[in-house]
Amino acid sequence: MGIVHNAVYCEDGRKLAPENLEVTYELLRDRHGMGWIGLYRPSRREIDSIADEFSLHPLAIEDTVSAHQRPKMERYGAVLFTVLRPASYVAAEDRIELGELHVFTGPDFVVTVRHAESPDIATIRRRMEADPDLLALGPEAVPYAILDHVVDEYEPVVDGPEVSIDEIESAAFAEDSGVSRRIYALSRELAGFQRATRRFWPCSRG
Repeated sequence: MGIVHNAVYCEDGRKLAPENLEVTYELLRDRHGMGWIGLYRPSRREIDSIADEFSLHPLAIEDTVSAHQRPKMERYGAVLFTVLRPASYVAAEDRIELGELHVFTGPDFVVTVRHAESPDIATIRRRMEADPDLLALGPEAVPYAILDHVVDEYEPVVDGPEVSIDEIESAAFAEDSGVSRRIYALSRELAGFQRATRRFWPCSRG
């Protein structure tokens, strides 16, 4: 799908919607403000264009292209690279659905790269646009708002399996033959969630 959001937020409060990345780059040079580019499973060509314009570090770009990263924060010069693992609980399937989001935060830009459906960046963006004071804080306010949203969505993921465990216990006393399989599947989902979210560390490179 590539580019799903492309906007420049000007210092006077206006929001511009450039028709392509080249126009976004020109507007940021001429009018300053903050650029916010949202990507969903982008092509290598789109990634390379953004990397060249904003001087993104090759190691961070390689992580973004290959995906399957653990949560982390790394600083490459003036750019902060953040990897988040959002999650949602699918109760009907006793399944935890893990996402992966990469965020590049620079002096005058934010680039978000989603490798899954979650989180809902559009909802986060609308909330920030409705709060001019928050948006006026600049690029570093965006990963803060995203992280707040992702952490809030962890609560039903933690609570959901507890409900399923209660159901499994009831089924066990009722001698349901599918209990063992359900216990095994749920334990694997919980283990995967723990692996995806337990490591998050800041460091600096370059």
